[in-house]
Amino acid sequence: MSYASRKNGRRKPMAEINVVPYIDVTLVLLIIFMITTPMLQTGVDVDLPQAESAMVEQKENLPPVVISVKEQGQYFIKIDNQEDEPIAPENINARVTAALAAKPGTQVLINADKSVDYGTVVTVMAALKNTGIPSVGLMTQPAEQ
Repeated sequence: MSYASRKNGRRKPMAEINVVPYIDVTLVLLIIFMITTPMLQTGVDVDLPQAESAMVEQKENLPPVVISVKEQGQYFIKIDNQEDEPIAPENINARVTAALAAKPGTQVLINADKSVDYGTVVTVMAALKNTGIPSVGLMTQPAEQ
């Protein structure tokens, strides 16, 4: 008789969904996405010009080598606070390398007109980097307030 009473005393099936495991899985996925999303940002680390920038400190009181690019595509170089002298683009690397060999630690800066093509500035910068110059800076003018 116990078998028959057991058969009749069976519980009805539950019609509710247990959501606790779904909440746990959702929380774990949320944490995983929060951790991995900042790692997905790719690109070149670039310091963009700002409205207010700090002055560049000269190392050991050495005047920097300044390469100027005019709007018309003319190139000039300034070494040791001398006058700007015109230079052909293919001679820039040799002159800068010679100046750095004479005075190691000298900063190299590019001073380009704002209307000069971006590709021109990048070409000069890449050529200088390929010759082994550790860092090349870009000169900016503070924003008018």
